[in-house]
Amino acid sequence: MEDSIFDRLFELLQTPGPVNWRLAGEVIKSVAGTPEPIEPAVSEEYSELTLAAELLVADVPGLAVPSAAPLHPVDRNTWAKENTQSFRYLLEPLAMKLSGDAGMSPMAALGPALLGMQAGSMVGFMSQRSLGQFDAGLPALDHADRYLIVPNVEAFAYENNLESHQVRMWAVIREVVHHAILDRDWYRGALIRAVENFFAGLEFDPSGMQDMLGSMQDPTALEGMLEGPDAVANLLGMKSDPQRLGQLQAIIAMTEGFGDYVVARAAKETLPQLDQLAEAAARRRAEPHQGAELLQQLAGLDLQRHRARDAADFCDEVVRRWGDEALDTVWETPENLPTVEELTDPVGWAARVLLDPLDPTNS
Repeated sequence: MEDSIFDRLFELLQTPGPVNWRLAGEVIKSVAGTPEPIEPAVSEEYSELTLAAELLVADVPGLAVPSAAPLHPVDRNTWAKENTQSFRYLLEPLAMKLSGDAGMSPMAALGPALLGMQAGSMVGFMSQRSLGQFDAGLPALDHADRYLIVPNVEAFAYENNLESHQVRMWAVIREVVHHAILDRDWYRGALIRAVENFFAGLEFDPSGMQDMLGSMQDPTALEGMLEGPDAVANLLGMKSDPQRLGQLQAIIAMTEGFGDYVVARAAKETLPQLDQLAEAAARRRAEPHQGAELLQQLAGLDLQRHRARDAADFCDEVVRRWGDEALDTVWETPENLPTVEELTDPVGWAARVLLDPLDPTNS
C-alpha cells in the first residue's frame, strides 16, 4: 500500500506543464467537499431571479447586459471542478517567470507542483466561501457563463440574519453586474495585461529556497514551508514593484466598487434590506479567509480589497458632479480607469480624463 501511494504521488508530480493542473484537481477534491445536487425548484427560482435581475440592471445607465449567458446555481464541489483552471491567467505568468529566471533550477521540478498545490488549495477554499465568479477579488475567467454557489449564498443569509429571498436576488444582481463588466470589449485583456505586467516586474532571490531544500530531511516539511500569507513569496525571495501592483489593485477596486454602485442603483426599489446587505458584504470582504490568503501567498499579491469602498464613493461623486455620462467615460478605454490615488480624488481623475487638453476654454 505504501509503495502504491508513493507511485501515485510520483505520477502526479511528473505531470507536464508550467502548472501541475492534475495535482491541483486532486487537491481540490480534498478541500471542496462532496457533491450536493441542487434541487430543481431552487434552480428554477434562480432562473426567474436572473431574468428579473437583468431587467433591473438594464435600467442603470451605461452598462449593457448580455442576456445570452445562463446562470448556473451549483454546489461547492461543482463550482470547484468547473473552475479548476479559471485562475490560470494568474498562475501561468508566474510559472513562466519562475522557469525563465536565471538560477531557478530547483523550480524546474518543484515549481509546477508547488503552483499546482497552491492552485488547488486556492480554488478549493474559494468554493467554501465565494458566492460566485467575482467574489474572490480576482475574477474566475475560464467560463462565459455565470455561477452562484447556492450553499454559500444561503450561509451568507443565515449568518447575517437576512431574508433568504432578498439575499438570493441580491447575489444574482451582483453576478449579472460583474459579468456585464467582464463582457466589455477591452476589460478581460486589460486585466490579464495588468496581471502579466505585475509578474513581469517580480524579482527573485532563490538562494534561501535552495538552502532550505538542501537541508530538508522530511518531505512533509514542505507543508510547513508553505504556511502563512507570504509563505511562497518568502520562500522564493520575491520582491514586487509597488507601481505595477498599484495598477492591478486599481482595476480590481474599480471592478468591485463600480459593481457595488450599480447593484445599489439597480436594487434600491426592490430590496428593503439593501443597506444591511451592503454592510454585510463590506464586512465579509474585509474579513481574512483562506482563499484570499492563498492569493496573497502568490508573490505577496495583496489586492487591498477595502479600496472597493473608495471606488464606490468615487462613482457616486463622479455622477453627482458630472452626471452618468462622465462615469461611462471610465469604461471607454483602460486608460480612463482611475489610478489608486484617483479613487479618492475624483477631481484629479476628471482633470486627466474629462477635460479636453486641446480646448482653450480649459486652459
